[in-house]
Amino acid sequence: MKLGLYMATQWRQGADLAPELANLIEQVRVARASGLASLMVGQHFLSTPLQMFQAMPLLSRLAAEAQGMQIGPGLLLLPLLNPVIVAEECATLDWLAGGKAIIGLGLGYRKEEFDSIGVPFKERVPRFVEGVELIRKLWRDDVVEHRGRFHTVSGVSASLKPQQKNLPIWMAGDVEVAVKRAAKLSDAWFPSPMVSEENVTRLNALFRETREAAGLAPAQEYPIIRECHVGTLDEVREPLSFKYEAYASWSGDSGFVPADGIRSDFDKFAGRRFLIGGESELVEQIGRYGEKTGTNHILLRVQWPGLGQKTAVRSLERLGRVVEQLK
Repeated sequence: MKLGLYMATQWRQGADLAPELANLIEQVRVARASGLASLMVGQHFLSTPLQMFQAMPLLSRLAAEAQGMQIGPGLLLLPLLNPVIVAEECATLDWLAGGKAIIGLGLGYRKEEFDSIGVPFKERVPRFVEGVELIRKLWRDDVVEHRGRFHTVSGVSASLKPQQKNLPIWMAGDVEVAVKRAAKLSDAWFPSPMVSEENVTRLNALFRETREAAGLAPAQEYPIIRECHVGTLDEVREPLSFKYEAYASWSGDSGFVPADGIRSDFDKFAGRRFLIGGESELVEQIGRYGEKTGTNHILLRVQWPGLGQKTAVRSLERLGRVVEQLK
């Protein structure tokens, strides 16, 4: 089992962000020293009631501290972005990371993000599929020819290709149609923390079956994001519940976060989706989780808006001992 850091890059409105970059740099250094193998950060726009750093500038700054780790955005909201820019920025990140970048891509689910950027929400799937096709052409072809519904690129070359021959693309999506799309178009399905253990098991199997039916090679990585605290739930209950209530306020009709379920029984909600406990409990939980679901790469988020730096760093240090026991 490979463990990584899914970095928290969100803070409450009014929080002083002046010290936060230094805090994130410290977290990457501790994560690397603790044996965590990867680093990813998320992306949203217009994130009230949270303040949020953008993924690509932040990753470029953290790449120096993360040398030797896989590093990348998880996820970029591709339908809202120009795929030419995504392709060249991610290729640049791959060189900064010594050929160990990952690119995570998602559809997005917040209509206000689409409205504010001027992209019709109903176009998100075709924009996503065409964007992935164009990104792969830019990374692969010496001269790119692409005439699609949304983008035309003809007779030109990307400024640079990734250092890796095959820069991995991971795709999000927590429903069957998204998993099948990921199986056909990406290198890994990357579910959110919202997916229960039972559904990760079921959908990982669907991902494998779809790839096999399409004549594609088995995937090498089966990643997932999980909230994690090496300690007790009571120590992190308030910042975790604040985070998920903020998500619930974003999701509208998407069903991404069941707001009533969070408020009515947060312990049950957390118990089905989060990894929380002492070091020995985490070793047992992670080992069982991998055996049951087929997951082999867990990105762990150890900080949420309102949780102090000392608590997050202490959890990362304890995860180092968990990593040793999992070897």
